[in-house]
Amino acid sequence: MIIGSPLEQFIINPLISISMIGVDLSITNSSLTMIIAIVLIITAYKLSIERGYIVPTRIQSVVEILYETVYGLIKDNIGEKGNAYFPFIFTLFTYIVVLNLMGMVPYVFSATAHISVALALSFGIWFGVTLRGFSLHGINFLSMFMPQGAPMALAPLLVMIELVSYSARAISLGVRLAANISAGHLLLAILSGFTWTMLAAGGILSLASVLPALVIFAMSGLELAVAVIQAYVFTLLTCIYINDAIHLH
Repeated sequence: MIIGSPLEQFIINPLISISMIGVDLSITNSSLTMIIAIVLIITAYKLSIERGYIVPTRIQSVVEILYETVYGLIKDNIGEKGNAYFPFIFTLFTYIVVLNLMGMVPYVFSATAHISVALALSFGIWFGVTLRGFSLHGINFLSMFMPQGAPMALAPLLVMIELVSYSARAISLGVRLAANISAGHLLLAILSGFTWTMLAAGGILSLASVLPALVIFAMSGLELAVAVIQAYVFTLLTCIYINDAIHLH
């Protein structure tokens, strides 16, 4: 019996081919997953806001928990000035956490495990934060690359280090998300293939396949936690970057 490669789950396949003015606008398994995530989020918000109850429903309770979580992040890491960014940060967190959880459903493409999607998010945030910093402070925004109190003799070296560190945020934010999500999916795929091979072999190996099956069950629970934690970490770092742009820390 041939078992496919664990990497096959990350291949982007076109579902509906669309081309306009020489631009490929095809709907892929990745884009379809992201569209479904947006529809689910909008539906959940409408059900919780337009039909809000004093005694909340399950969906309303989940949305309220997400709201309180994001509000706490903003309050602790940005302060009162962060309230203006709440809609963006709240949307970012819910979007990533829904995509992460959808990736746990069998045969559903895990969009956030793909480096192109994760980097698109991180580069967009980095670029937006940088523009916001310049819009608030003008050329004085560059002062964050020179630590206060540092000797001027070390200025070229310190500025270079700070600039590289700041620029690396655009990559590290997305790589961290994609690496953690894809690593878990790869491990589950490898263990699943190993379990199926033992089960198909028959005999004592068939009985022994119970052990890796239990590991897969435990790993699935861990991956659910990782899906939420990675969305939280991504949002937390975004709050920290926004705080740096606002307060030049």
